[in-house]
Amino acid sequence: MLFLSLRSSLSHYRVQAVRLIHSTGGKSPGTQWKQTVQRRWKSSVVSEAGAQSRAVGSVPNSAAERVMGRWLLACSGMVAGAVILGGVTRLTESGLSMVDWHLVKEMKPPRTREEWEAEFQKYQQFPEFKILNHDMTLNEFKFIWYMEYSHRMWGRAVGLAYILPTVYFWRKGWFTRGMKGNVLFLCGFVCFQGLLGWYMVKSGLEEKPDSYDVPRVSQYRLAAHLGSALVLYCASLWTGLSLLLPRHKFIETSQLLKLRKLTHWTAGLVFLTALSGAFVAGLDAGLVYNSFPKMGERWIPDDLLAFSPTLRNVFENPTTVQFDHRILGISSVAAITGLYYYSRKIPLPRRARLAVNSLIAVAYLQVTLGISTLLLYVPTPLAATHQSGSLALLSMAIWLMNELRRVPK
Repeated sequence: MLFLSLRSSLSHYRVQAVRLIHSTGGKSPGTQWKQTVQRRWKSSVVSEAGAQSRAVGSVPNSAAERVMGRWLLACSGMVAGAVILGGVTRLTESGLSMVDWHLVKEMKPPRTREEWEAEFQKYQQFPEFKILNHDMTLNEFKFIWYMEYSHRMWGRAVGLAYILPTVYFWRKGWFTRGMKGNVLFLCGFVCFQGLLGWYMVKSGLEEKPDSYDVPRVSQYRLAAHLGSALVLYCASLWTGLSLLLPRHKFIETSQLLKLRKLTHWTAGLVFLTALSGAFVAGLDAGLVYNSFPKMGERWIPDDLLAFSPTLRNVFENPTTVQFDHRILGISSVAAITGLYYYSRKIPLPRRARLAVNSLIAVAYLQVTLGISTLLLYVPTPLAATHQSGSLALLSMAIWLMNELRRVPK
């Protein structure tokens, strides 16, 4: 494109020079006239070439969009890894092993035995050791410490994966005005997510003289931490897919509008179900009523509303929390099944049809994992796989939403 622009400019000014020569009767112009024409021609060609090169560098082309799309998909994958690693950290009861938070200082782990003993002594001052792990050895402490350390270091890597490429792409001028707002939100949110993680951990380090329960983080803060991670994941995945996948040119029929609305509601239900899992984890609610489909001998357990006031049961009663998670899970599978059968009435592009089929397949796999985790009394590998399945199911729902998105007018 730049070569064509230079060639057209050259032809244009040659024509002007020939016309000027003819207008003077074909006489050879003077030296001053030659220099004037040459200066005007060179300055015009250079200015047009510079404008063309600036336009190429500042306007994102398809190749740049593909690069940014893959970057955001990689970022969403790293966020998914952080969620899974955080779940394993929670399941192994490792989250309270690091009792302070420093952005740079704690990046270097203890190396000598003296440093490890000093770190262990700090841990011994807090409720989890005093109540739950008072007979823990130094080697056992090292295991849970490294679990939490891995989670925190992975979180820092996620932050760098967002911020450093953002600075690079911004300087290259690849971001449109809308993309600038998106990436600023993502970078700001990943920093907020790190602060929220420490705010969550602090709740498990507080002394509670009136409580005889096992020390654990607040289920409210755990849900906020997981919920913000899911928002970050969904936003990154949606933006990345939007940059990589071209929109389908749908005929806007009433059936398609209904399918699109049903997909949005289903994705919201899947998100809510995944979020309710944070309350299950925070209260260890998976360890009560390890039977299915009934809870013990009843469909509705006696202690479902044991707390007062009644609203407390939804967030603080382990029985109610597990019951709600079951209902939300079953509702999600039912909604996805209905969406699948409704979509069969509509001619969809191949990629959109694949998204629908993937969604229902992952939904039934996820409910199977959930029931198995419950019946087997929450083994760590299976519980971590179930949490990973919630991310996979949410991903399929986001993918389908992206396939059905409107074509801009």
